[in-house]
Amino acid sequence: MVKKQIKEKEPSYDIFKHDLVPKHILLKPNEAKEVLERYHIKPFQIPYVKSTDPAVRAIGAKPGDIVKVIRKSATAGESDFYRYVVEDF
Repeated sequence: MVKKQIKEKEPSYDIFKHDLVPKHILLKPNEAKEVLERYHIKPFQIPYVKSTDPAVRAIGAKPGDIVKVIRKSATAGESDFYRYVVEDF
């Protein structure tokens, strides 16, 4: 029996225009290396985000990439968070 893969439908709108979706930036390899060195960590020590997350898919991140998430904060203005992209399990 041959299994057919069902391709997920891409959203027909820009998810980043929604107020509750923070800005996501795909880090270049040298930028990711700088972040890891600055915090003295390995990629697996960063919180994970699945590669099937709509925001991650929208920016084209693949498993093994690091994504910078910039959230609005009432007290700090903006806060930066980092997420390590993993395969959907």
